[in-house]
Amino acid sequence: MSRKKISTTVYITPEQNDKLRLLHDRTKVPVAVYIREGIDLVLKHYEHALPGQMTLTDAPPAKK
Repeated sequence: MSRKKISTTVYITPEQNDKLRLLHDRTKVPVAVYIREGIDLVLKHYEHALPGQMTLTDAPPAKK
């Protein structure tokens, strides 16, 4: 992922931290990559709640 990234702070539980570190140790994939992948999964799961362009089938019927 070569796009510019924005720094932010998140608080995770010690258990989440331990598991992420173990995963990193075994795969050598940076923890930040797993966090970004997790965010992508949540955004995909809730995309129906995000604003976006309506399709023609989503538009309400025209008033007469």
